[in-house]
Amino acid sequence: MEENLDQEFEWYEGNDDDTDESQDISFTEYDISAAPNDFNIKTLFDFIDSGIVKIPGFQRNYVWDIKRASKLIESIIIGIPIPQIFLYEEGKNKFIVIDGQQRYMTIYYFVKKRFPKKEKRLELRTIFDENKGIPDEILFNNEYFTDFNLKLSTAQPNQVNKFANLNYATLDDDDQTTFDLRTIRNIIIKQNTPDDGHSVVFEVFNRLNSGGVNLKPQEIRTSLFHSDFYDMLYRINLLPEWRDVTPSTTPNLHMRDVEILLRGFAMLIGSDSYKPSMTKFLNQFSFKAKSFPTENIEYLESLFKAFLNKIPEDDKRLFFSKTGRFNLSVYESIFVACCKEAFGQKNLVVREIDSSKVQELKENPEFIDATQSDTASEKNVKLRLTKASEILH
Repeated sequence: MEENLDQEFEWYEGNDDDTDESQDISFTEYDISAAPNDFNIKTLFDFIDSGIVKIPGFQRNYVWDIKRASKLIESIIIGIPIPQIFLYEEGKNKFIVIDGQQRYMTIYYFVKKRFPKKEKRLELRTIFDENKGIPDEILFNNEYFTDFNLKLSTAQPNQVNKFANLNYATLDDDDQTTFDLRTIRNIIIKQNTPDDGHSVVFEVFNRLNSGGVNLKPQEIRTSLFHSDFYDMLYRINLLPEWRDVTPSTTPNLHMRDVEILLRGFAMLIGSDSYKPSMTKFLNQFSFKAKSFPTENIEYLESLFKAFLNKIPEDDKRLFFSKTGRFNLSVYESIFVACCKEAFGQKNLVVREIDSSKVQELKENPEFIDATQSDTASEKNVKLRLTKASEILH
């Protein structure tokens, strides 16, 4: 199901600089440090519980099922080595889990003796963002969580795994102590210079694997640059009026829809200074957004809602291409064209959206060319925005 959902979003950067090896960062130009630290399980739990280590799990959703989680816990108890975890040092006693969050969160849930229900994880993400954690009344609410009793099997018939159906509290004292004192290596990475939005750190984590699957750029970005602005993106991503004009009523687990919203705002605010690569542009914008004043964020949220109100009721596929897929280039071009004047004057007078003019834009040869190749080049990005402004005026 998730793979199908990903395919519903049409991205026009397939061959652009996001994957172009010529855009790789030269690490010799940066000062970074990577320090290994072996922390025991009890310390890791205390880090999470105290907020020293942030778990961006409800921004990049927790995806393990209880069987996989149980195998990790069993491996820790019996002494099987666990893959190392990568942390980013955001500040003094402030760390973000970038690679290894599923392991971190599994440990957290096991000690808490509760396991999140799959169908509630998107809702839990919102609860986590609003409360900066999971309140006890949610943690112990059986609508959201079940008891974390280990689900384990054995390779031999008629045998029972000694840890099956146990939880943290019902482990015998020796096994619980063994679990608490087992260590997992944590690699702590810090970018010392330059102070440019953690660009090299992003590149390092972009090359890491999590569970054998490369992290998506927005998943990394969400963790590195979490802010009040990003909280706003999560809120508007859940708006029914927005979900109605996207491919799915359910938010994408890999944050693709959040990236669509991010690109719209980034182009609205910073398109005049856009330079490739698109990944670097969005990283830098996300870094700057961490310092946006509250009133600016509230204005952007209101502006987006005003934009949604201008979408014709009878055209819920306004941002879709003729292939039937959501078209990111069409969306950001329309969003910027309709909101640019209002943004410049800091009001909410968003331009009316005429479906016939949008269709004219989609059929414009220059616009089409700028969405089909070299899509993240400065020339094509600015050409799309210019054409949209001309035609939709």
